[in-house]
Amino acid sequence: MLLPPLPAACACPRRRFRRGRGRGCHGDGSSGDSGSSSGSSSSSMSAVVAQPVAVFGCRPRVAGGVCFVEDQVVLHAAGAGCLRLHLEQKWHKFIPGTEKSRGVQALAVSPNRRYLAVSETVAEQPSLTVYELSSVPARRRRTLASAELLAREAVSLAFSPDCRYLAAATAPPEGHLTCWLWEKQRLMAAVRVEAPGSGICQVSFSPQDNAQVCITGNGFFKLFKYSEGTLKQMNLQKGEPQNYLCHAWLSKEEVICGTDTGKLILFETGELHWETSVEYKKPPRELEDAATKEYESSSDVSCGLASEDNGSQQDSSPQISAVAAYSKGFACSSSPGVVLLFEKTKEKEVYKERQEIWLPQDLFSSEPKQSGRQDIICICFSPSEETMVVNTNKNQLYMFTMLSPDLMKEKAAYFVYLNFPLHSASITGLDICTWKPILATCSLDRSVRIWNYKMNTLELYKEYREEAYTVSLHPTGLFCLVGFSDKLRFISLLYEDMHVFKEFAVRKCRECSFSNGGHLFAAINGNVIQIYSSITFENINNLKGHSGKIHAVKWSADDAKFVSCDTHGAVYEWNLLTGKRESECVLKSCIYSSIALSSDAKIIFAVGSDQTLKEISESSIQHEVPAYGVVYTAVAVSHSGHMVFVGTSLGTIRAMKYPLPLTKDFNEYQAHAGAVTKMSITNDDLFLLTASEDGSIFIWKVYDKGGGILKWEKEVEYAEEVLIMRSDIEEKSQAMLDLQIRVKELQTENDYQLHLKDMYCNEKIKELEENFTQEIGSLKSKHQNLTVIRNS
Repeated sequence: MLLPPLPAACACPRRRFRRGRGRGCHGDGSSGDSGSSSGSSSSSMSAVVAQPVAVFGCRPRVAGGVCFVEDQVVLHAAGAGCLRLHLEQKWHKFIPGTEKSRGVQALAVSPNRRYLAVSETVAEQPSLTVYELSSVPARRRRTLASAELLAREAVSLAFSPDCRYLAAATAPPEGHLTCWLWEKQRLMAAVRVEAPGSGICQVSFSPQDNAQVCITGNGFFKLFKYSEGTLKQMNLQKGEPQNYLCHAWLSKEEVICGTDTGKLILFETGELHWETSVEYKKPPRELEDAATKEYESSSDVSCGLASEDNGSQQDSSPQISAVAAYSKGFACSSSPGVVLLFEKTKEKEVYKERQEIWLPQDLFSSEPKQSGRQDIICICFSPSEETMVVNTNKNQLYMFTMLSPDLMKEKAAYFVYLNFPLHSASITGLDICTWKPILATCSLDRSVRIWNYKMNTLELYKEYREEAYTVSLHPTGLFCLVGFSDKLRFISLLYEDMHVFKEFAVRKCRECSFSNGGHLFAAINGNVIQIYSSITFENINNLKGHSGKIHAVKWSADDAKFVSCDTHGAVYEWNLLTGKRESECVLKSCIYSSIALSSDAKIIFAVGSDQTLKEISESSIQHEVPAYGVVYTAVAVSHSGHMVFVGTSLGTIRAMKYPLPLTKDFNEYQAHAGAVTKMSITNDDLFLLTASEDGSIFIWKVYDKGGGILKWEKEVEYAEEVLIMRSDIEEKSQAMLDLQIRVKELQTENDYQLHLKDMYCNEKIKELEENFTQEIGSLKSKHQNLTVIRNS
C-alpha cells in the first residue's frame, strides 16, 4: 500500500503515555457488576452479552465524588455509575447506576469501606441506593424510598461511624436533612433546614458519635443531635452568616469549615474556636515561566487564540472549595490548582500551613497555564494516608504521594495524573483501525486522543486551539483525519507526537471517514460529500444530492459503495465508480443520526429521531425495532452480522441478535450519563467502543453466546511499527553522539585524574619509605648504643 512520505521536521509539544499493561475486569470485575445491576436485561432470550472492561471518564460536580475503598483502590463517579480503579494493577470495575438514571449526584463510602451510598435522579425522582462493596460483584443492598426525600435529589450523603445510619441532605432553599436506618429502609428523622439562599450543601457525621450530624451551606452551620425520632439543633449561630462551601471533622468536637471568601473557621462543640484567612495563591514562578517558554517555542498549529474561559476562578479572591482531614491536620484548596496542608501546632495559631501541592501545568495543552489552574472540588486520603487524590471541575483526577515532612525540603510539590488526562467535554468523534488495537477520539475540549483498547491506556494526546468535530483513523493506524472548526487536517501519528501533514479548506467538517483500503477518504463539506485520494490528496469526486445536514457516512467492505444519511430523512447509497446515487430511502419525518452497514453491504441499519432502529435494503425499510420511550442515537453492527448494538439518548447500550427481534428481546446496560454520540465494533468482533456527550469512553467485551466469536482472539495479530520524524531521529542521534563524546571526555579526564592520584600516592609511598627507613636506622643506632652502655 502506498503511503505519503514522512513529513518534514517540526518541533511541537508532545506526550506519549506508555504505562504498565492495563487489565480489564476479570471475575469480580465489571463483568460481575454488570451482571447484577447493569440494568435491565430486557429479555433472557438475547444471547448477545456486553461487559465493560475499561471506563475512561470522570463525572464532575459530584459531592464526595472520589474516595478510597482500599489503599490502592480509588472509587469515583463515572458515566451513569461508579468506577473502581486499582492504582497499581490498573484494573477497572464499573458499578452501573439505577435504570434510567441520569448520573450520580452524590456518593459516600462507609467508614469500614464495605458500603457505598449513591444519590441519583431517576425519572425526575430522587433515588438513594446502598451497595455492598465487599461482595463479588458489588451488590445492590437497599434502595431507600424516594417519596420521603421531599426533593428532586440528595446533594450530600454520609454514613455514621458504625455504618448503620445514612444521612442525606437536599439542596436549599427547600433543604431537608434526613437520617435513615438504611439496612431496614426506615426513615428515622427529618428536619427542614432553613437557608437564605441556594448553594453548595454538605452533611457529615461526627467520627465518634452516631447521633451527631453536621450540615453546612450558604448562610448556615448547624449541628444536630438525633434523639427519640427527632433531630434537635445543638448550636446557635452567632455573628454574620457565612457561605460555607465545605467542612470536615477533625475530632469528636472539632469541625473545620471553608468559606467562599477564603476563611477557615474552626468550631469546637459548635462554638467558634479559631479563624484565619487564606491568601490567594499564585503558581510558583519557575514552573509558570518554564511552561510559557517551552510552549511558545513549540506550537505547530497556527489557529486563533482561544477566547474561551477555562472555567476556573479567574479573579484573585480566594475561596475554600474543598477540605479533608487527616491525622496531622487537614488539607484544603484555597485557589485554583493548589492544595494546602495544615498541621496542628501547640501555639496560639492552632493550625499552620506546611505545604503547597500544585496541579502540574500540562505543556501539551493548548493553554498550559490554565491546565494547572483548575478548581479542585474534592480531596480524599487513602486509609494509610500514603496517597492523596483530588478531582477537578474539568473531569480530571490527580494523585500525590504523601512523604514525611523531613523529606519535603521544598515548600511546593506537585500532583501527577491518577491515570492519564481525560476528556472534559462531549466526545464528537470515535474511530478504530485495522492494523493496531487503538481507537481515536476527539472532543469539544479541543483534544485528539489515541487509546489502546487492549492495554487500557492512553497512547497519545494533543490539544489544539479549535474544537474538533470528527476523527477518522487510517487503516494502518499511522495517520488520522480530524475535522476542526476552521479546517480539515490530515495528521501523522508519530511515536510521541501528532504532526499536521496536510490541511484542507473544509470548515466545520462534522463527518469524515477513510475507506477500508485507506486509499481514499470522504469529508462532509456542507451538503456535499467530497472524496479525496489519500495518496495525492486530490479531490477526485463530489457526491451531491443531500438537502439536509449529513450526519453519518459508511464505506462498504470493498470500497465500491458508500452510504450516507442526513437530517431530512434521506439515506442514500452511492456508486463510487460512477459517482452516481444507486438507491435511496427517504422518510422526511425522521432526523437520522447514525447508520451502520452489513459486511456484504446489502443491509443498512439506521437510527434517528423517530425512536426506531430501521433495517433498510433495496431502497425500502424492511423492519423496524421500537426504542420503547427513548431515542436511538448511534448504531453498530458486528462484522459477523450476528450482533447489533444501539446507543440511546439516556446513555444506555442495547445489545441484540440479528435477525432483529420482533419483541423487546435485547440486553440493556447502564453506561453513560449523556447521549451516546459514537460507537464502533473492532474488526475481530471482540470489543465494542462507545463514547458519549458526558465525555466518557466505555470499552466493552462482547460475544454471542452461540456464535463462538471468542475463538478469533488468538488469530489476531497487530502491527508494532510507528512513525518517527527524521529530525527527531537526527536529534536523538546527535544527542547520543554528544553523550558518547562526553562519556569519552569524562573517561579521559578520570583516567588522567587517576594517573595523577597514582603519581601522588607513589610519591607519598616513597617518601614514607624513606622516612621509615631513616627512623629504623635511627632506632637501630639507639639500640646499639643502649646495648653498649648496658654491657659496660
